[in-house]
Amino acid sequence: MKTLAVSERVAAEDQDEQSPAPVTALADVPVEGCSLDLIGILSSVQETAYLWDIVADRIEWESNAAEVLGMRSLAEIANSSGFNFLVAPEHVQRRLDAITDIAAIDASRGAHYRVQYKFTPLGRRSDSSLWLEDHGRCWFDESGKPIRARGIIRVINERYLEEQRLLYRSDHDELTGQLNRIRLTDALGAVAARAERTKQSCAFLMVSVNNLAVINETFGFDVGDEAIAAVARVIRSKLRGGDTIGRYSSNKFGIILNDCGPGAMRIAAERFIKAVREATIDTSACPLSASIAVGAVLLPDHARTAHQALSHSLQALEQAKRSRNEAFTAYEPSAAKESTRKRNITIAEEVITALDENRMLIALQPIVSTKDYQPALYECLLRMERPDGMLVSAGEFIAVAEQLGLSRLIDRRTLELSIEVLVKHPDIHLSVNVSSLTASDHEWLVTLHRLTGGRRALTERLTIEITETAAIHDLDLSINFVDTLKELGCKVAIDDFGAGYTSFKNLKILDVDMVKIDGSFVKNLLEEPTNRVFIKTLVEIAQTFGLDTVAEWVADEETARICAECGITHMQGFYFGHPLMASDLDPRTVSRDQRSS
Repeated sequence: MKTLAVSERVAAEDQDEQSPAPVTALADVPVEGCSLDLIGILSSVQETAYLWDIVADRIEWESNAAEVLGMRSLAEIANSSGFNFLVAPEHVQRRLDAITDIAAIDASRGAHYRVQYKFTPLGRRSDSSLWLEDHGRCWFDESGKPIRARGIIRVINERYLEEQRLLYRSDHDELTGQLNRIRLTDALGAVAARAERTKQSCAFLMVSVNNLAVINETFGFDVGDEAIAAVARVIRSKLRGGDTIGRYSSNKFGIILNDCGPGAMRIAAERFIKAVREATIDTSACPLSASIAVGAVLLPDHARTAHQALSHSLQALEQAKRSRNEAFTAYEPSAAKESTRKRNITIAEEVITALDENRMLIALQPIVSTKDYQPALYECLLRMERPDGMLVSAGEFIAVAEQLGLSRLIDRRTLELSIEVLVKHPDIHLSVNVSSLTASDHEWLVTLHRLTGGRRALTERLTIEITETAAIHDLDLSINFVDTLKELGCKVAIDDFGAGYTSFKNLKILDVDMVKIDGSFVKNLLEEPTNRVFIKTLVEIAQTFGLDTVAEWVADEETARICAECGITHMQGFYFGHPLMASDLDPRTVSRDQRSS
């Protein structure tokens, strides 16, 4: 068979289609006094080229094709039937579909294709095979029928394919096939940098599937996964070319919209919401419907980095979900919110640094017996010592710390300090607060056992306070937590009792030893007679269950007298003493107080 310099023909045809300028064959281009050996270059990288006249079914190959493909003769692949006979059967249709895909057509340059397939140069019965990557362009006539194609074939191998698969898996979410969180963040960072540099607006949308929890609970997580993947496909179908979608978390997707102002951002979000709402999601269980909420932010107007874009879009998304289902909210900067955000960051940094540098301390406030006003136990109150020596009460940082997930670290440090006091003062009894997170933290219980060594001489002098809200948030977990504490020898108290909505049945199930009546009912006891009725009721029920009671925030003698008349067994407040740093506690005073009680 006659071969030809296909690479020269390709170059010439490119020029003919794009420009009337005269063509210089690539093989004749001088390089440092020599002609460029295009065939040698192609052969060295195991590539060859072809021209395929589809109407005449004739393939013309570059002269190195037999060598690159390992063929005995190019006559065997002079037409499509001969070539396809050597392509793995399962890949033949894939190759033809890729090359003749009219949907990919570009009016001026034909339709681009790229496909990979297995090839057996010595016949299908041979053990010898190659993996080929075939890419080029195909042209069509006015009726849409393919008439000719030209392309380049490159030999690849199993290792290359595996590398490509691994590369794809490292970039894409396995379930949805979209970018994973890492690559989405990388792409967002690049877009944010470009937007900041060029001042050309773009948008980032955070999308959440609203009813995923219901789908998971009703049909199972497998069906939930099917719904997530389907929503991703629906959104993907509504994206413009060049826009990007990735999976941010289990039910959230991030979308990058290039060249997008505020109006276009809203229109795009509403398009996604409408498309998902109207789509029927076919699952293995049954057809389902889904809905989404969208929070969005403009770059670089309201976010200059990927971190800011993610943070602001999540804020907008939460607002959208609070307003109504299928809502869209665009992020709007707020001086107050920004001030709060910066303050929270500062507090978090101070807390972490104080924990690292052992600047978390405890102060002790007496809880006295109503009978003789002598301390029965002391509540441990956390203090943070700043580098300048100033002490900060827990009220100034604990709420932020809990929101940012630092409460477990704080509770463990508080426990360590409390056990040290118990060891140093053999006669003292302590009460220690724990957060809702710690109430479900097995590691905290392990730490308690490790610090006390299982010695009941320590644990029996320790009362653990959990808030009423935390106790009923997950009742089963709370029951296990309380039971374990009781087995170790500790007592358990419900803090802020009356401020939440614990039923008396739950109070009995939890098997606690003490309830601390919320200070808001005690603080205004003199001005609010109804509070006295409420306290009496709580005390009567507590007595029925055999529980001790503590009135918090007792600030004067008259309030103390009323509490005693109501049957309160213990009281706490400034009237009986301000918090004293544990390091300043006098062992002799503690011993005397405990014996008196």
